[in-house]
Amino acid sequence: MQQPYDTPGAEADAGARVLVVDDDPTVAEVVSGYLDRAGYVVDRAGDGPAALARAAAHWPDLVVLDLMLPGMDGLEVCRRMRGHGPVPVIMLTARGDEDDRILGLEVGADDYVTKPFSPRELVLRVESVLRRTRPAGTPGILRAGGLEVDPAARRAAKNGTELALTIREFDLLAFFLRHPGRAFAREELMREVWGWDFGDLSTVTVHVRRLRGKVEDDPARPRLIQTVWGVGYRFETAATGS
Repeated sequence: MQQPYDTPGAEADAGARVLVVDDDPTVAEVVSGYLDRAGYVVDRAGDGPAALARAAAHWPDLVVLDLMLPGMDGLEVCRRMRGHGPVPVIMLTARGDEDDRILGLEVGADDYVTKPFSPRELVLRVESVLRRTRPAGTPGILRAGGLEVDPAARRAAKNGTELALTIREFDLLAFFLRHPGRAFAREELMREVWGWDFGDLSTVTVHVRRLRGKVEDDPARPRLIQTVWGVGYRFETAATGS
């Protein structure tokens, strides 16, 4: 881990509960300390079973989860947590292989940070994810292409059937519905939906693929979320084309 930075003076979601899961006590202690000073309620667990037990006792608002845990790895912990309810997950990984990062996103992680990392950066990521899972105001219901999204209730449905979306999938779908017919580059989506000015663009690609699997009649021939070659993606309300 890099040398600590001063805790950012950002606006923590006061009282939000963050579960830190890492078998390295030094990493867990540093991360927990930064989050605590930023105003979060922090729980800690050193392995998968302990993390699931902690989550069952006090359901977290967000989980910081190490990929390489002994016994039950972080991917399995993420799968099991996602099976119990929507909770944002930031995956920690010491691996540099892109396949590992994408796999974490595939099982429902909303973000990932590669070790070694700055604790300050991690706190900012936590703040960004929580801020976007609790949008201010009460925007109206969005409807297009057989889809209905209620941003205030954070519920989405297709042809009347509720969709099981991750936090980030929901944010991405709502953004598309707010901007129908406009093509967005992956860099723009990362900035507008994720709140990042830089990052691995495969994050966007993975989430678009996952979202298509849930909203398209035929994900192999998408009609709603269309690829604009050389640009990025466009949401088509008329759903004509592929």
